[in-house]
Amino acid sequence: MNESDKVRKHIADVLAWHEAHQPFEDVVADFPEKLRGVRPHGLPHSAWELVEHMRIAQWDILEFSRDPKHRSPKFPDGYWPPSPEPPSAAAWEESVKRFLADRAEMQKLVLDPARDLTAPIPHGSSQTLLREVLLAADHNSQHLGQLITLRRLLGAWK
Repeated sequence: MNESDKVRKHIADVLAWHEAHQPFEDVVADFPEKLRGVRPHGLPHSAWELVEHMRIAQWDILEFSRDPKHRSPKFPDGYWPPSPEPPSAAAWEESVKRFLADRAEMQKLVLDPARDLTAPIPHGSSQTLLREVLLAADHNSQHLGQLITLRRLLGAWK
């Protein structure tokens, strides 16, 4: 593995890191269905809102990074679900599944040696793939911490 491949691997790994915090998969695993739509006192969002927001934002970053025809949702409303409660248990599972699939797709973009990580994205306004990956990782990390706090307040954290 050459230096460039090593750097790409580190950058791709940032999206799923769990050295400094719990991985997304562990935070959402076994989240009690009856608590997914609850907004604890003092917190503005439910677990459903946070998970779905993370999915939508990461999907938007991914699609912007690879599709010049992509149009982002209207900010801020388009980045949040309309209700604090998931419409069904299946909606929760689908959101988690799609979040993980989009994260894997973002990692594939980074690992592709044909992609220049620091070149401006042609349809952007000076954004680079490196910037977009770091943006996704930073955004996900922030909301992952909120999900853990929410679970603790709800008494649903190990």
